[in-house]
Amino acid sequence: MTLKEISVRNLLRRKGKAAFVLAGLVVGVATVVAIISFVNAMTRDINHKLEQYGANILVVPKTENLTLSYGGLSLGGVSFEMEEIRQVELTRIKDIRNAANVAALGPLVLGVADLKDRRILMAGIDFSVAGILKPWWKIRGQEPGDGELLLGSEVARILNLQPGAPLEIAGKRMQVAGMLEPTGSQDDQLIFTRLETAQALFGKTGRVSMVEIAALCKDCPIEDMVLQISGALPGAKVMAIQQVVKGRMEALAQFKRFSYGISGVILLIGSLVVLVTMMGSVRERTEEIGIFRAIGFRRRHVMNIVFIEAGIVSILAGVIGYLAGYGAAAVALALFSPEHSGSVPLDGTLAALSVAVALIVGLVSSAYPALLAARMDPNDALRAL
Repeated sequence: MTLKEISVRNLLRRKGKAAFVLAGLVVGVATVVAIISFVNAMTRDINHKLEQYGANILVVPKTENLTLSYGGLSLGGVSFEMEEIRQVELTRIKDIRNAANVAALGPLVLGVADLKDRRILMAGIDFSVAGILKPWWKIRGQEPGDGELLLGSEVARILNLQPGAPLEIAGKRMQVAGMLEPTGSQDDQLIFTRLETAQALFGKTGRVSMVEIAALCKDCPIEDMVLQISGALPGAKVMAIQQVVKGRMEALAQFKRFSYGISGVILLIGSLVVLVTMMGSVRERTEEIGIFRAIGFRRRHVMNIVFIEAGIVSILAGVIGYLAGYGAAAVALALFSPEHSGSVPLDGTLAALSVAVALIVGLVSSAYPALLAARMDPNDALRAL
């Protein structure tokens, strides 16, 4: 009879002890898998949403004759008389190494509109990406079409205009298509129109004043993207809004740290359960071990029997634990994040790690009981018969 057969028969004969060890490891592994899977799924969802949470990289011309405040930031390099960024050059950004991390790219043209004895900053933007670059916008009315305007809340209040009202800018009669709800930002004091309309009004066809880029660089440092865009646009100054980027990445990192910390505590508890149970099992088998030693089993044979038993239970616990944890994560995601559009994917790497961790925890926790069994004096064991 081989050591493996002896170990399997011991497990079958002591089903209660084996089941207790199995349950302890399964609960530990399943909890860890559930937490990590849930956090990974939520992180992917948060990551997707953060990619659409506004601009975090700004591109402006290097030459600056005027300092302009926009969006709460001081941006140098925007002058209405200077030669600005050529719009055709922006296509180079699509060729940078981390182009896949660019969620949206929005060229913007700025100019001063004189109307009703007031000078108001006017911005031409690409409304097709406005939902990503400015997701906080709420428009009363509709987005402007050709020859139409979108007024910031303060502009609409001061000029006392409503959607549908006419407005003359640079000798061109235009119509107010909508108004922004208050945003608490510089946008409240601007007039917005389509990019092409603003370029035609201010004689800046094919040129832009600045570019807003939304990118959550989860796979590379944000500094790398800034350098890559700077290399693609050597005539422009590229700046990252570091506070936004660092805040996003720190939020994701805290999710990870929390899951790993909880996982470590749970695995520690699981290992203690295995240790206590295996020690009790060894003490119950004093006579059996004495007989093994008396008929010629060496210490390493006795230790191998204990390790094989622990290994079989641990591998089984790893498999069951992963499946149970995967199911628990899927249920938790449906309960706590019903708006989540994705699902928990089967992760082969996590499954392999689950089995490996269960095996390591089981074997390490069984090392001391196995050593106790191997050191048992066969004479003392046989006297107990």
